Amino acid sequence: MNISNCPFCNYDLLYDLKDNYKKCKSCGSKFSIKKLELDLEVINYFCNSINANKTSKLLNLNYRTVQNRYMLFRKLITSFLENEYNSSAKDNSSYQEYYYFSQSNQNKKKRSLFDAINIIGFYSNKKIYTLLMPKLPTYSAQTSTKDYEYYLKWHKLYSENSYKTPLSIFWKYLEENLKKYKGVDEKNFFYYLKECEFKFNYLQNRQIEILQNLYFSKNGISRLSDSSKS
Repeated sequence: MNISNCPFCNYDLLYDLKDNYKKCKSCGSKFSIKKLELDLEVINYFCNSINANKTSKLLNLNYRTVQNRYMLFRKLITSFLENEYNSSAKDNSSYQEYYYFSQSNQNKKKRSLFDAINIIGFYSNKKIYTLLMPKLPTYSAQTSTKDYEYYLKWHKLYSENSYKTPLSIFWKYLEENLKKYKGVDEKNFFYYLKECEFKFNYLQNRQIEILQNLYFSKNGISRLSDSSKS
């Protein structure tokens, strides 16, 4: 790995120390090249959809350390995707509303749309984009729950040609990928949704390249060697 800047202050003059460490001339910080190389491995495991528990065992790392790193990746991905969407030319000719039920709700004999997470998906520029919608409003006291949910199902947002787009494929992909987590806290659901969107839209080698750049740019590392991008 070729590191030209300090991860802490971004100064461009570093000293080589023992045990593959470097020291910044400006702020005096020391950091390990080995640790940064380990970060690359964690990124590869994440993009290979290996969960945090298995990654921690394979790399002999603390589970909480890996889980925290995975959550950081998801947050970086979320910002990246939102920037991509906001800067792209919009062609939202295909869109669809989708109700996602958590595993616990799916296991219920009777499940209500009021318990579902409401998502809108767009297919534009050959990519999927997703937005979380507010929870469904409380139904009128004069209307039965069954009748109200029947109404909602018939008034979900569909574009005329949505069944011809990858949206329906994405919803299945989302369901299958979220199953492996055996429960996602609703407050973090958006980040897991964006992880699935990212992995659906980009080939694995491109995922790794994007996430490396996001992660190392965040840490002030301006350049990776070609070998680290393989």
